[in-house]
Amino acid sequence: MKQTSLLYFRGQRIWQAIILDLLPKGLGNAKKAMLSGCSAGGLATFLHCDNFTSYLPKNASVKCLSDAGFFLDERDIALNHTMRSFYEDLITLQGVEPNLNQNCTSTLYYPHLCFFPQYALPYIETPFFILNSAYDVYQFHHILVPPSSDPRRHWDHCKLNVTACDASQLNILQGFRNDMLAALSDFYQNSTRDGMYINSCFTHCQSETQETWFAVGSPRIHNKTIAETVGDWYFSRTISKEIDCAYPCDTTCHHMI
Repeated sequence: MKQTSLLYFRGQRIWQAIILDLLPKGLGNAKKAMLSGCSAGGLATFLHCDNFTSYLPKNASVKCLSDAGFFLDERDIALNHTMRSFYEDLITLQGVEPNLNQNCTSTLYYPHLCFFPQYALPYIETPFFILNSAYDVYQFHHILVPPSSDPRRHWDHCKLNVTACDASQLNILQGFRNDMLAALSDFYQNSTRDGMYINSCFTHCQSETQETWFAVGSPRIHNKTIAETVGDWYFSRTISKEIDCAYPCDTTCHHMI
């Protein structure tokens, strides 16, 4: 039997079809709207935020929230750009580049970098909230310490239990946190319309369960839950930007490592 390697990717068309289906059902008359997503959906929120806004009435209040979608352009422990190479292959395979932010791609020497939120973020015009752990476990396991960078599996115990990490490994994790905060520094310092909640919990996605979103024992920064901080931002009550102290200072975390 003859086999074919022809593949079709229709993510952009699916996105457009969903929005066009929702518009006549009420979205087209919305006074307030928010686009949000977790993990890969959080990354997609960065990529689709302004496009989402373009479909809505000009007088609508539109905002976007990414939960655990701020995937960092970071070298792994073997000093390889594992995630950058993965993204480049994905963009080439799926033909994604035309759908990236054109202001970003026209500025960078390597346009595919605009798939990373840290490079696309300065060009997003819609108010944006970034919810992320500075020790995001997905990024810890797949960007900072992917299996290819640790063939002798020295990091296995640390990956399973952060209390098993030695001093050198903790120092590398603190460096990852520092790099994330550096990538967010302009966003933190210069924007008054945007918000952020960067805590120090070993977890991935915190908006999808009541335990981490808004409960008696939910994580807190300066005694504010994620829901309270997002609410202050969404309703424009106050500038809402919270950054946690470095691990292991936060005793309110729900570690999911």
